Amino acid sequence: MSDEQKKTSVIPESAAPQAARSMGGRPGMGGRSGGGGGRPGMGGNRRNGPGGANRGPRRNGPGGQQGEVPVESDYDEKNVEVSRVTRVTKGGKRMRFRVLTVIGNRKGRVGYGLSKGVDVQGSTAKATAQARKALITVPLSNETIPHPVEAKFAAARVLLKPAPKGTGIKAGGAVRIVLEFAGVPNVVSKILGSGSKLNNVKATFAALKMLRIPRKSGETLKTEKEKVDDQN
Repeated sequence: MSDEQKKTSVIPESAAPQAARSMGGRPGMGGRSGGGGGRPGMGGNRRNGPGGANRGPRRNGPGGQQGEVPVESDYDEKNVEVSRVTRVTKGGKRMRFRVLTVIGNRKGRVGYGLSKGVDVQGSTAKATAQARKALITVPLSNETIPHPVEAKFAAARVLLKPAPKGTGIKAGGAVRIVLEFAGVPNVVSKILGSGSKLNNVKATFAALKMLRIPRKSGETLKTEKEKVDDQN
């Protein structure tokens, strides 16, 4: 081969990258559209991953499902209070809805939730979800509460006293709703402090949590799970 033919067959260094792109990718790689496809040692495009296999749908958690609180069909719910609240910001007033919800199965299980939102329906759904996560068990003895109890929350004070059979629920306001959803057949109640529904509900729940069934001689204490199993 002559010297002139050698000069024409040699590619200049400045033109090497352009020649490599025209051959299908970077130098030393098969190119995105070539037979190698993608990076060295990887068959397929970047999205599908090694070997061209799809990665599959993303999972939200263990088992591919989000953890949700089971919804019991025998639970009743009621909005005790729906109020509009306003927060003053730099851009103006921001109005939202605050919902206080009480749920219960009328068999000793009751809970409450408080939530805010831009609409009543969304706030009720969030409050109900909170109430299902905060259910408590109310101990009963001879179709009434075991002993008198008084609880206080903020300026609200609530007094609960046992009552004989046939008395019913002698209570008013938000306290009556909680006792009805808890399934207490006979009880006498008195609101001694503030008339706030929210504070009275919280004071009532504080009083219900203080209830204890007197233990007989030789009787062992039962756990919360065993009490729920006995009631079901």
